[in-house]
Amino acid sequence: MFRLGVLVNPYAGLGGSVALKGSDGAEIRDEALKRGAKPMAPTRMTQAIAAINTQEIAFYTWGGDMGENSVKEAGFESTVVGAPDNWPTSAEDTLKAAKALAEQGVDLILFAGGDGTARNIFEALGGSLPVLGVPAGVKIHSGVYTLTPTAAGQLITELVEGKLVRMEQAEVRDIDEQAFREGRVRAQYYGELLVPAEHQYVQAVKNGGKEVEELVLDDIAADFIEHIEPETFYVMGSGTTVAAIMEQMGLPNTLLGTDLMRDGELVASDCSGQQLLELIGSAPFKVVITPIGGQGHLLGRGNQQLTPALVKQIGLQGLYVVATRSKLLELNGKPLVVDTGDPELDRQLQGVVTVHTGYRDAVLYRVT
Repeated sequence: MFRLGVLVNPYAGLGGSVALKGSDGAEIRDEALKRGAKPMAPTRMTQAIAAINTQEIAFYTWGGDMGENSVKEAGFESTVVGAPDNWPTSAEDTLKAAKALAEQGVDLILFAGGDGTARNIFEALGGSLPVLGVPAGVKIHSGVYTLTPTAAGQLITELVEGKLVRMEQAEVRDIDEQAFREGRVRAQYYGELLVPAEHQYVQAVKNGGKEVEELVLDDIAADFIEHIEPETFYVMGSGTTVAAIMEQMGLPNTLLGTDLMRDGELVASDCSGQQLLELIGSAPFKVVITPIGGQGHLLGRGNQQLTPALVKQIGLQGLYVVATRSKLLELNGKPLVVDTGDPELDRQLQGVVTVHTGYRDAVLYRVT
């Protein structure tokens, strides 16, 4: 039997939908809960385990929402190795659980969280034991996570069935959350973890920095401005490409947040998911968004303010996607990825989307 350790950071990604741009630390966690954020990491782990298509597996978990409940909800039984000392849980609980699961002799630890959780796993285990991350955080720069929760289950199935799955060292990176909230991205390298490396399942390390010349961004911005529809809300996503549009319009921009605009005027800055729903109401709107360089994620990485409830109202064709051709070429033919946390919505969003790459210049690109 393949021995799989399952570990969940229950509060990973908690701050995303309420515009806190992270979930590290008790203060941010408590503020996110106060704003009405709902823990989604246990659900995402359930999605991953439900995609495992084999019975030749034994689950070892940590108690409650740190793993036990996710396995149970996916229809499997598990051996509960221990439980957190206190609720809400903290990084110390993750460290303790990871070490305890490793002592059980598991073949691999499947964990759900973000970059902070990956740091905890590295601190606890180093690169001694294979691990695989289920993406559940706000900011995911590390290369140890699968593209989606379902991809994790599919990859685990291949491992258990004995298919040749290459293993490699992948980078653990995390950013300074306070600087992130101030609009600065400072990603730091912490080490490497051993992960299954089938690239149709596992995401790349996020590319940072400016990728294109200012003239190309100006062309994209000019094209967008020409196509603005009256009395229509525009949800302006994060990233430098969208920031260039806002700059050319003379509007303040939350580089790593989500703003709302209508008729050339800023309506609200750094909005949470709930604020967007309330401000837009039943009015027409579009979401202006750019994929993450090197990874290709459109939804589910750093923009959880774009909640499933919001995206369901517009679908794939309501996304106004902007990107330079060089950013698309960096993907080496891989499709753009949506990982909203709602698997049914993700399936509905599959297809082909128009990506605006310059002034009156666009390409069609696959989304999966």
